[in-house]
Amino acid sequence: MPSTFFGLNIAYTGLTAANAGLNTTGNNISNVNTEGYSRQLVTQQANNALRTYTTYGCAGSGVDTIGIERQRDAFYDFKYWNNNAQLGEFEELKYYMKQIEDYFKDDTTMKGFTTIFGEMYDALAELKKDSGGSTAKEQFIGYAGNLTYYFNTMAANLERMQDDVNLELKNQVEQINSYASEIASLNKQINVIEINGGRANELRDRRDLIIDKLSKIVDTTVEEQVVYDTKDPKRTTGATRYIVKIAGGQTLVDSSRYSQLVCEAKPSYANNNQSDAEGLYNVYWDDGRDFSIYGGTIGGSLRGLIEMRDGNNGENFQGTVADVTRSQGKTQVKVDITADYLKNLSSCTLPGQGVIRLGSYEYYYDSFNVTYNADGEIESYTFTLSDDVTKNKQLPDAGRVGKEASVGHTVEYQGIPYYQEQLNEWARIFSEVFNRILTQDGSVDGYGQPADVFFVANDAIDINQHKFLDSRRDITAGTVISSTDDSYYYLTAKNFTVSMDMVDDPQKLATRTTQTDGESKYDIVDQLISLRTDTSMMSFRGCNAGDFLQCVLADVALNAQSANTLTDSYTSIAGTIDNQRLSVSGVDSDEEALSLVQFQHAYNLASQMISVLSEVYDRLILQTGV
Repeated sequence: MPSTFFGLNIAYTGLTAANAGLNTTGNNISNVNTEGYSRQLVTQQANNALRTYTTYGCAGSGVDTIGIERQRDAFYDFKYWNNNAQLGEFEELKYYMKQIEDYFKDDTTMKGFTTIFGEMYDALAELKKDSGGSTAKEQFIGYAGNLTYYFNTMAANLERMQDDVNLELKNQVEQINSYASEIASLNKQINVIEINGGRANELRDRRDLIIDKLSKIVDTTVEEQVVYDTKDPKRTTGATRYIVKIAGGQTLVDSSRYSQLVCEAKPSYANNNQSDAEGLYNVYWDDGRDFSIYGGTIGGSLRGLIEMRDGNNGENFQGTVADVTRSQGKTQVKVDITADYLKNLSSCTLPGQGVIRLGSYEYYYDSFNVTYNADGEIESYTFTLSDDVTKNKQLPDAGRVGKEASVGHTVEYQGIPYYQEQLNEWARIFSEVFNRILTQDGSVDGYGQPADVFFVANDAIDINQHKFLDSRRDITAGTVISSTDDSYYYLTAKNFTVSMDMVDDPQKLATRTTQTDGESKYDIVDQLISLRTDTSMMSFRGCNAGDFLQCVLADVALNAQSANTLTDSYTSIAGTIDNQRLSVSGVDSDEEALSLVQFQHAYNLASQMISVLSEVYDRLILQTGV
């Protein structure tokens, strides 16, 4: 049988429930503009009824406020995080592809390849009118210098961009580390509160907001497991195990424990590509595990940065180990290749020194050489491994034969290394054909002396210039050219230049052969003019020499358009998903205003009930003498 004051207790529960609703509504209204805040809702249920042992059975005992819960839909969160990873990737690609488009621009605001190349050939046409005159030769040499400077500038711009991307990559890794530390700290705070029966709504909101931001940097998945009592497996402790995994399932946070990523700059002798900027970062876990930044599941802006920094269109060095030999104290690894892009030294991107992977082991090499077949194509590469024990603690044996060999990583995107390779390849092919025409049999300069090459490569260390002496010999079956030889392998867009001998003395530029009469004849000039459009003399990706910009711009435009379209698409999807999330967890001012009125009325009614019961008890106690 309830006590005499049972009604007062019922009114009190209604008062406290309404008060909790008012406070929660006020909290929602206060955080209407708070980023990441989830609307909170008071959960109520009727108290257990009391048996009265009367004909009406049980009497209600009021209302019980069970808790204050966040309104959150895990499914929408999952969709948002997945989409965010795609958005982060293509936003990075969009930003940097716009820069590359600007670099290759050729219009009234900036001279590009087509304009500069055309000016050089206009000067060559003028040279034909006075092929023996120093003024015409000097003018042509000046315009040719503009062409080489264009390539030098483009290579330098791309290298600076690669440095920028590399620095942003490091910043993103540091941001991941910061988020990991904060999530682990929040996990600990949440468990402390919830083990004691509370609900850490605000802390959970903050944690989810961090996951939102993390998911844009790298592919992110989360899992929350209930922790059971070890002595009573059916009883929950109130704590949870919150696990965050990134980049295809690599654990970043596990409850209050977290891992950190480390950026380590590669040594100068360990670049993936010949034209890479120095100091590019490898990323590892702090315990030495590989982070797998080249994995296809890395996702987010981190993936976009890797694609831009290291994207080689999937054309890294790949082959099969054919032999491992040791001669004169050096270990050499012969690798057979089949890929077409590896059969021509002009398209070679291998650094002179680097790291070659044989199966699952990595070895540093000091140099390499190529061996040609009867068709004039490269059939194999032979790498001379370093005997420096600080680089190679052990060297491979014959057990590596038959294993896959590779240098760098396959990155299926046309990033900075790809465009550097395009610049290098065109400069090498054009220079080689141009120089071959100039130095053909019987070619003489303005002094009647045997002609010399026109385009050369500046040495990286001293003032010497490479004139490609080792590339002038005939290529036959078995011909070997080393990366240390004076060949066109040395020439890159960065060091492409006009011979100083020509700049100092224009008369050293050959315009004729001895088969023509008089110094003003110009049979060599005619051949050089034909080089511009004759694909039988020079072909770059199936096009003539003057169509270089169109070939590269086609790649740039396609990649830029793809990045722009996908960025817009994923931005739109993100907005749609976010609206769906907000429909569940967002705070609506009108809805909260209505809730405020409802709880206010409930509070007033509970107060009136207490007031009525107060009068009843006053009459009962003071006036009836009970």
